[in-house]
Amino acid sequence: MTTRVDPSVPTRFAADPAWGERAARPLRWAAGPGAQPTDDELEALRAGLLRRDEPAAALIRAVTPQALHRALAAGPFADDLPGKVREFYDLALNRPAWVDDRLLDRGAQACRAFGKDATLVLTYGSLLGGYRTAAALEPLVRTGRLAGGETRRRLQETTLWWRAVTAPGGLAPGGEGLRSTLHVRVMHALVNARLEAAPDWDMSHRGVPINQYDQASTLGVFSTSFLLHLRLLGVRVSGADSRAVMHLWSYVGWLMGVDEEWLPFTERRGRRLLYHFLANDPPPDDNSVALARALTGRTGDHRLRFWERERALSLGAWLLGPAAMRDLGLPYRLPWYALSRVAANIVVSQGIGRLPGGRRFLLARSDRQARSQLDE
Repeated sequence: MTTRVDPSVPTRFAADPAWGERAARPLRWAAGPGAQPTDDELEALRAGLLRRDEPAAALIRAVTPQALHRALAAGPFADDLPGKVREFYDLALNRPAWVDDRLLDRGAQACRAFGKDATLVLTYGSLLGGYRTAAALEPLVRTGRLAGGETRRRLQETTLWWRAVTAPGGLAPGGEGLRSTLHVRVMHALVNARLEAAPDWDMSHRGVPINQYDQASTLGVFSTSFLLHLRLLGVRVSGADSRAVMHLWSYVGWLMGVDEEWLPFTERRGRRLLYHFLANDPPPDDNSVALARALTGRTGDHRLRFWERERALSLGAWLLGPAAMRDLGLPYRLPWYALSRVAANIVVSQGIGRLPGGRRFLLARSDRQARSQLDE
């Protein structure tokens, strides 16, 4: 047991160090030598639980809800926005010098070329894996994004946003991915303000509802663990694609208001950061189990429910491992579906994808899969 010295540190931080270290051990191995955080990095993690996205928070305080919703509907490129809204968007649209359009384009194209495996990994690796820790789940519960039809709607919203971000020119000035990312950022600030004002929000335990620590950790599951899990399904991720994907999501994180010190930039850095977050996250709680069950049993059509659930459990078991499945209250399944994806990707991603014209083939296949998924 550790003794807390600073009473201002939310008690969720390193609430169960033994569990955190066990859960984060694979990331420590993947990060390589020097993975352990320094004292300064630990202090930054503690402080991050009490820091919000201040520019977005200032916008919420300065603009009436009615004016804000009108501005969100108009988008960041409208001409007649209120002054405070225009100031916020101008700040967000002032690109950092490190942003490289060529890397953004390549990263977005790589994400599209991963095809249906990207969706499977985001759902049963990133999202389901994110439920393993109780760190950022309470805002989901408070906003009703927990089970039933809301689970399906949340997945649809996230998928459409991801497609907008990774579409050709999605993050270019005027791009739909850029617009929708800034929309999500403002909506997060609205939720944060409402929950902070709630009399029953336990700041001493949870910190700021949507805080810098959790935002940076969530960015890691869209970037770092996303690429790790793709490789577990046999998908080829070249070094150039890895650098481009990490660059793309670092810029998305910047647009979302994540502090620059916690942007991943490279896989090695991203693994180290994600290890720091998970090692100091609290263990799962009842929300973790409820969300995991909702996600793995979300199909409403009884003819598909059994297939969807067994496929989800197979993928979760392969991508997350038996310990994570136990933490989530889910039964372990042999990874039959995951191994079928590995076999398919040995042929398609590792084989055809390397041939001349292979990238065009993968992109065309991905477009067909995306249209089929949206129709479904």
